[in-house]
Amino acid sequence: MKMFGSDNFAGVHPAILNAIMEANAGHVKAYGADNFTAHAQQVFTREFGAPVDVFFVFNGTAANVLALRAATQSYSAVLCAETAHINVDECGAPESHTGCKLLTVPTRDGKLSSDVLKRFLGHKGNEHHAQPAVVSISQTTELGTVYSIREMADLVNFAHDNGMFVHVDGARIANAVASLNCSLNELLVQTGVDVISFGGTKNGMMFGEAVVFLNRKLSENFRFLRKQEMQLASKMRYVSAQYLAFFENGLWLKNARHANAMALLLAEQLSAQGFRIEYPVQGNAVFATFPKEIIEKAQAHSFFYIWDDEASVVRLMASFDTTEDDIRKFVQVFKI
Repeated sequence: MKMFGSDNFAGVHPAILNAIMEANAGHVKAYGADNFTAHAQQVFTREFGAPVDVFFVFNGTAANVLALRAATQSYSAVLCAETAHINVDECGAPESHTGCKLLTVPTRDGKLSSDVLKRFLGHKGNEHHAQPAVVSISQTTELGTVYSIREMADLVNFAHDNGMFVHVDGARIANAVASLNCSLNELLVQTGVDVISFGGTKNGMMFGEAVVFLNRKLSENFRFLRKQEMQLASKMRYVSAQYLAFFENGLWLKNARHANAMALLLAEQLSAQGFRIEYPVQGNAVFATFPKEIIEKAQAHSFFYIWDDEASVVRLMASFDTTEDDIRKFVQVFKI
């Protein structure tokens, strides 16, 4: 049985593996001066429907940290949800590498709004306080919820009106686009987002993420930041080639739509068994309340993480390779 612990647990999509193998032929120039990388940059521009600057890095933490570095000074503050990945799961890397302070906001559903951010503007201009410079949101959020296009636009307008940039942690951006049935242009370009950490490894890739600048003024010196932070891959073609396959024939959206559908099916099956689903299932995450006495038994069949031990809430993640049979077998555990 496949595990529901994380979409990072899944393997690599066969099309991605084939792309890596095809890129392995012969010699090409290093450090991104290859045709694969040049082509990938063109494809990102096509997919976004606007000129963007794209830089490949090794992993999501680096993508987030470097995106924030490009938009901040050491005295800056980054506003984010209390549950944000940059706050909870990156071992202090954003603060360590940017020098910035993270100002966190408790949320009901993982989403920020301008109303809850207004209180951080009171000390703007006061030299005794870190200065709000970036609003960082996750799309999808860590609770599996999705910002609507309207919510994104409202948040960006608020940030820009108050002299701040907007960063999107897009580790699961494909799941958000699939959920909203929109384009990257509608969700990110037209709403005015400045920079996004564009994920792939949670959606069928082997490794590598992209930092995509829609506000190209922020990327002017980014190549130096990337090198300084040890994220310049010498054999960059192996990341670039993956993204070429990722976007070819809409593979990235097919994978995300499938994962989303499997999460919704899992939630429906668990709900039918009487388990409470804690948040709307809008992406590929399901948060459910399990009685403590059955968690260990269920984890023995298919590992998953406990999200809130005190409340007995668990997180179940569907992946591009999750099947209906995987879900049926998992739910069957609770019937024994």
